[in-house]
Amino acid sequence: MPERTAEAQWTGDLLHGRGSMRLGSGAFEGDYSFGSRMQAAAGTNPEELIGAALAGCFSMALAAALGKAGAAPERIHTSAHVHFDKIGDGFKITRISLRTLAKVAGLDEPAFRREAEAAKEKCPVSQALAGVTIDLDAHLEK
Repeated sequence: MPERTAEAQWTGDLLHGRGSMRLGSGAFEGDYSFGSRMQAAAGTNPEELIGAALAGCFSMALAAALGKAGAAPERIHTSAHVHFDKIGDGFKITRISLRTLAKVAGLDEPAFRREAEAAKEKCPVSQALAGVTIDLDAHLEK
């Protein structure tokens, strides 16, 4: 398997500085700042990139699990809501809430939810984030 890379550069102090993050593949490059991380300023932040990584990984893991169960999905949409909170003198990602809606023929809601929970546990990004509570709200499209 190939090694994946990313890089970040920061210039200046914490409050007034600016930075950029870039994926090694070149598929994404974005600016970030104190304002884009702690307020509503334009730009990205590490937490939303972690959310995107988890949503993407989970969706792929769920597609694999459903395929193995004989119910290949037509579509899976997953959003990740990353909770970034002040804890003591610092900040911490305290929880990530995944919300998934999938279109899958031939599977009932309880079976789908079992597959979704199993996929959450097997997803490599979920495993890397083992120190964070990951909640899952998974439903079939009606």
